[in-house]
Amino acid sequence: MKGIPTAAMLVWCLSFWCFHSGGATDVGFLRDEARVHDPSTIVKGKDEYWSFSTGPGISSRRSRDLVHWTKGPPVFSNVPAWTKSVSDNRGYFWAPDVIQLTHGYFLYYSVSSFGKNTSAIGLATTPTLDPSGPNYGWEDRGVVMRSATNDNFNAIDPGVLLDGDGLLWMAFGSFWAGIKLIELNPRTGLVRATNAPVHSLAWHDSIEAACLYHHGDSYYLFVNWGLCCRGTNSTYEIRVGRSGKITGPYTDREGKNMLTGGGDLFLSSAGKRIGPGHAAVFRENGKEFLSYHYYNAESGGRPRLEIVPLSWTAKDWPEAGEPLGVSPSVSAPDQ
Repeated sequence: MKGIPTAAMLVWCLSFWCFHSGGATDVGFLRDEARVHDPSTIVKGKDEYWSFSTGPGISSRRSRDLVHWTKGPPVFSNVPAWTKSVSDNRGYFWAPDVIQLTHGYFLYYSVSSFGKNTSAIGLATTPTLDPSGPNYGWEDRGVVMRSATNDNFNAIDPGVLLDGDGLLWMAFGSFWAGIKLIELNPRTGLVRATNAPVHSLAWHDSIEAACLYHHGDSYYLFVNWGLCCRGTNSTYEIRVGRSGKITGPYTDREGKNMLTGGGDLFLSSAGKRIGPGHAAVFRENGKEFLSYHYYNAESGGRPRLEIVPLSWTAKDWPEAGEPLGVSPSVSAPDQ
């Protein structure tokens, strides 16, 4: 979500508005209790898993088994004052990502409006995810990254990763000049230095939703190609490349650089699952899982959360398994 500098932008925006603003064509969409769009990396607090997603004040969901999810409280009940100055945004925040660091949970989120790159990525932190805990509460930490009309990138869709050296990184970007990367301060969660270099990782004429993951000796970059937010007409698909360094270059199996259109197809539409997008990877009890949303063709194209086991080929390329809970042989990690 979503900057689309193309001639089709008006049609797309009208379509997106009907889905995301309670438009006349589908007023019930926002009342859908199972709705999950742009899910974050899944994190665990005590004995519950949490996922955050696009919504008013940032939506949350919680689960004890990764299969059955219930609605949690929004991150913000009051919109941070600074966000009102960013584009036309009115508190409907996009595509969050969350990471647990030594001193709490750091949640990054997008503040923008459709088809524009006058955008910002914000940060909120909390010591705990337990809403009943005495020290629970999300605190606004302000702006991490901004973009304006004179920039060639779009500061949305954050994806954060703590590397093996204890360095914190954030991938971001949507359309424009593609996916970028910047180093953050793991203590504050903000950009490490005002002059920190911005690295270019991947480009395609429709690209967004970056996810970084470290496995073995390599870093993996998952991205989306195509268009989201059109229900069963969505063309999202997940692509992947890898690199020996977090700053790249990322290449696919054939060695093609993701900056010049490389990227292996990882997940695409199949059966009722249309337009998979916003991949995130997490580990639990020695197992690896990948989460994403898709548009359910059996539920009017409404977005749903999906979680699959992640495995690796002999040459260390990722493969997605069957969704959790769909058969007795596919189960969540032991509790």
